[in-house]
Amino acid sequence: MNFIPALLVLEDGTHYKGWSVNKSSTSIGEVVFNTGMTGYQEIITDPSYSNQIVVFTYPEIGNTGVNKEDCESQNISVRGIVTRNFSQKSYSWRQNCPLDLYLKNHDISSIFGIDTRSLTKHLRKCGSMNGGISNEILDPKQLLQKIQKAPSMTGLDLISSNTTKFGFSWFGHSIEMWDYIRKEHKLAQKVLRVIVIDFGIKFNILRRLFTYGCNVIVLPANVSLDTIIAYKPDGILLSNGPGDPSSAQEAIALVKGLTIAKLPVFGICMGHQILSSSLSFSTSKLKFGHRGLNHPTGILQKVEITSQNHGFVVNSTSEILNSTVIQLTHYNLNDDTIAGLAHKIDPLFSVQYHPEASPGPHDSDYLFYYFICLIKQFQIVN
Repeated sequence: MNFIPALLVLEDGTHYKGWSVNKSSTSIGEVVFNTGMTGYQEIITDPSYSNQIVVFTYPEIGNTGVNKEDCESQNISVRGIVTRNFSQKSYSWRQNCPLDLYLKNHDISSIFGIDTRSLTKHLRKCGSMNGGISNEILDPKQLLQKIQKAPSMTGLDLISSNTTKFGFSWFGHSIEMWDYIRKEHKLAQKVLRVIVIDFGIKFNILRRLFTYGCNVIVLPANVSLDTIIAYKPDGILLSNGPGDPSSAQEAIALVKGLTIAKLPVFGICMGHQILSSSLSFSTSKLKFGHRGLNHPTGILQKVEITSQNHGFVVNSTSEILNSTVIQLTHYNLNDDTIAGLAHKIDPLFSVQYHPEASPGPHDSDYLFYYFICLIKQFQIVN
């Protein structure tokens, strides 16, 4: 590796000096941290990290390189990465290139050699905030001026820049280790048509639906309700995605129409927030978000270890807590925020975490099975 000096500056003026493996670059975004010990490739390629600079709390990344199978999207949305150490050599029979070359090829800004423990503690105390990485501007005051001009994540609509421009059918492969699901549950007796509304979809959500025997059609976030109905879908999945859910008014109106149409709906992460907003519940920004692979969620002494990545949450207001038609199915057991809900009458449910996550715990993968069963039950009743 050829190392060059680099600088990380936060909008409160805090700065860290380190090194970079990139070409000359400057990137600005919201600085957040992820506590996962694995999965750096999935994190870098996850559209939910759009406009964000990710701090890896695990001290070293890059030891397994990068491969062609584990990307979660075709485009890189993350603004930059921060780590304590880069592994100068990578060892894996699956790798196609080392991480430093991958970062250079995709112009992803990076800085390493800083005290990420100190940085993470600062973000936990002061909250996630905008920041910048540069190996061009090494004057903290000069870089801070650029950072102060960047928009806040609150109120920012990032769905429009991360959704697909055209609808398409998914014919991707499933992961071999999970192929047993087809045989065990025998869900492919009738192929179900599932429409996925893309707010910034991860590929693994599509892989999970495909594994369960679904005909998966992905549509952009600005699709009309009439277009969706014309497909005669059996169910609707609302994907994950970046940005402030309260700014996605067009998507909220669309999902409200889907709920009125009484179609089975499953929301994941951003999909959970938009579904909740369509039911007239509010959302707000967390201080530093939930980003990691081992967040406990559950209710009534039942616990699932889940993979999470979000900075916004559905508010625990009296309207939702006292609702006669909404059942809260999961709480985040670290801070008691709402992590899942279901409608008692209509076929609607959602979760504030990633049941499809890989690598990560598989405790909540059953939610895809539950979604398929909900669709089939809805078909029998109707």
